[in-house]
This record gives sequence, structure tokens and C-alpha cells, in this order.
Amino acid sequence: MKLKVRRIILFTSRMEAMEAFYRDVLGLKVAGREDGWVDFDAGECHLALHADGGKPGKRPPKIVFHATDVAAARATLVKRGAKMGKVVSARQFDMCNGADPDGNPFQISSRP
Repeated sequence: MKLKVRRIILFTSRMEAMEAFYRDVLGLKVAGREDGWVDFDAGECHLALHADGGKPGKRPPKIVFHATDVAAARATLVKRGAKMGKVVSARQFDMCNGADPDGNPFQISSRP
């Protein structure tokens, strides 16, 4: 199993301002959009904004690793000692959340 960083998610309650900043100021191209979600093409690793009602900057970013088979990747990581949640299936992809020893969130996802 080889994991690659696919995207970093920033949680925000200021979607319009954040989207404008990353699109208009930094010049990133919008690669996808869903309700409460904007995905920017930032090269090998995408940057995503996720709507969250909390205070901006108070929730740590989430590093997302890509895996074609999320369940298999989860099983391997659990065997290695990682604390992982359950695999959740969305409409077009699977995902599973975890945390590192310091509590920083990460995710394994099959989202393209």
C-alpha cells in the first residue's frame, strides 16, 4: 500500500471570502464543487474548502491520502496501530477518518 497526499481540507464558515481568496488572489482553478465544498487544483495535491459553522482557524486542517481501496488501506493501517473510524461511503467515493498521535486529523479517501 502506497499512500499519496491528495488534498488538504480547510474548514471555514466564510466560504465566499475563502473561495475568492484562493481563486482570485492565489489564482487556483476550481476543480470541483458540491454543496458546502470547493475543490481547487493546486497541482499534485488539491486544496479543498469545507463549510463548517465553527470559528475560522480554530479547527486544524485535515490531510487526505488517496487510496483506491479504502477498506483495505484502513485494515493495513489498523494492523500497524493506527486509530481509525469506520469506512463511510458517499455517493461517488469511500472515506475513513483517523488521527495521528497528537490528534491531528487525517483521512483515507477514494475521491479522485
